Amino acid sequence: MSLGTILLVVLVLILVGVIPTWPHSRSWGYAPSGVIGTILIIVLVLFLLRMI
Repeated sequence: MSLGTILLVVLVLILVGVIPTWPHSRSWGYAPSGVIGTILIIVLVLFLLRMI
């Protein structure tokens, strides 16, 4: 597996991990998943353009 594939898998796992499901994080809204989602999209685009 290449570095880009490993990075993509890690980012997907982080994206799933920041979904606000715990009672203390419900007030955070979509901010954590939105930031990680944006990073995931940027990395995905770079991966598809073969820049990673």
